[in-house]
Amino acid sequence: MARGIWDNPVINYAIAVFFVVALVYLAILQFWVLLRTRKHLREMKAAYDEIDVQREELQMKNKDLTDSLTYARRIQSALLPAEHHIRKVFPDHFIYYRPKHIVSGDFYWVSERDGRYFIAAADCTGHGVPAALMSMIGLELLHKIINEMKVDASDQILLTLNRELESTFYKEEDGKAMIKDGVEMSICVIDRKTRQMEFSGAFLPVYIVRNDKLIEIKGDKQNVVQSYPGVTFNRSSFSLQKGDILYLFSDGYADQFGGPDNKKFMYRRLRHILLTISKYPLSDQQRILEETITTWMRDFEQIDDMMIMGIRPF
Repeated sequence: MARGIWDNPVINYAIAVFFVVALVYLAILQFWVLLRTRKHLREMKAAYDEIDVQREELQMKNKDLTDSLTYARRIQSALLPAEHHIRKVFPDHFIYYRPKHIVSGDFYWVSERDGRYFIAAADCTGHGVPAALMSMIGLELLHKIINEMKVDASDQILLTLNRELESTFYKEEDGKAMIKDGVEMSICVIDRKTRQMEFSGAFLPVYIVRNDKLIEIKGDKQNVVQSYPGVTFNRSSFSLQKGDILYLFSDGYADQFGGPDNKKFMYRRLRHILLTISKYPLSDQQRILEETITTWMRDFEQIDDMMIMGIRPF
């Protein structure tokens, strides 16, 4: 009888050796893979530990930065006119003030001296810390110009502010400015005896609502401090009446993106809403403005500082 292949001991031995070698190879391969996996896991754990350390450091730095900005906001708030002071000068008013970050590049000023009443709204270039520092300088200079230097005319206040800022920032030997940021500002000077108002603006206007009509007095198309040599600002005069409401503001509200098509709010909408709400008490106007822009923004990020002042002078 013929012998089968599986009856050959040499072949059976070879097959057995092959399987043993294969099993040993697979065991070694599995052991190697296990070692590599453990090494990779150790490396991943070390990386995650490093990430945790870095995250904790970032959280600490973020907390320190936030604490510093919060304290800076207190300093900025201390420089802004106090609410009780504004209410003493203008009992009927509101100020909607919404920084993009903790501190703001927008600022406002209200003062009274020798029977003249001063109202200013300003927007420093940009936002955040640099603009906030500029706003603090602007606040101090306005106090100096109006209360110490006793400058009365609205155009001269802007011109003096321009010179003071230039002297502050133009300190390089080559005559170039250390800082090239500017300030947009609107300022009203009111004589309550005659009810005459002077207005000057660096880009920013003033709105006057009277008898369900909105009157706009535009500012000059130039910034404070970025102006050319020999700059001048125009001065407009306006006779106020009892019941008039003045609105001064920065551009942050009108420039905010939102709505169904993610477009800017725009000044035409701002004029419409101010005219619509002008019949309500000023405290309610502030609430409506806040609710309106919050609804408009929805989930969109705030892009700039916002500030709107509403004042009934008489």
